[in-house]
Amino acid sequence: MKNAILGKKIGMSQIFTDTGVVIPVTVVEAGPCYVSQIKTEAVDGYNAVQLAFMDTKENRLNKPAMGHLKKANLTAKKYLKEFKISAEGLNLGSEIKCNIFTVGEKVDVSGTSKGHGFSGNIQKWNAHRMPMTHGAGPVHRAPGSLAANSTPSRVFKNHKMPGDWGDEKVTIQNLEIAKVDADRNLILIKGAIPGAKGSVVSICSAVKA
Repeated sequence: MKNAILGKKIGMSQIFTDTGVVIPVTVVEAGPCYVSQIKTEAVDGYNAVQLAFMDTKENRLNKPAMGHLKKANLTAKKYLKEFKISAEGLNLGSEIKCNIFTVGEKVDVSGTSKGHGFSGNIQKWNAHRMPMTHGAGPVHRAPGSLAANSTPSRVFKNHKMPGDWGDEKVTIQNLEIAKVDADRNLILIKGAIPGAKGSVVSICSAVKA
């Protein structure tokens, strides 16, 4: 992994190329992030860089968290995330802005998908409903048969059943950066990315580019 940054999803928009082709983009307020910890193989067993993002009030953090940030001469930050990137040229407290990425570069974007609460088989797994006539009611949206009676006399694991849907980490790979606005800390990414508006996402150099 070469570069990484944390950002806040603003929403979707569109831009036009010089030839008039419209490109749907997702606008992300990326950074500025600050290096809050540098891990090395000699001390921690692996190399990584921890980034801090988004200001917050100091009284919202406990003393260990504030002490950790003050070691890097940083003010209170809301989000901390570790990335396995090279620490070459970085020091504690170093600022990382969105201009570490360039237009046309491929990135992997990770975020928390929208939560949909408890959902049935049709909404969660795109299952078919039962017939609406010929005596099939009143279980038109029921899951149907789950298992045999005597053998195995149980429901197999990983059977697709109703339950909570969404609110999990999702990564979309090989998305292309359409525009970088360093003055406003904005990155425009082609297509859609996971998460609701205002949610925090991580943008990393593509591992399969």
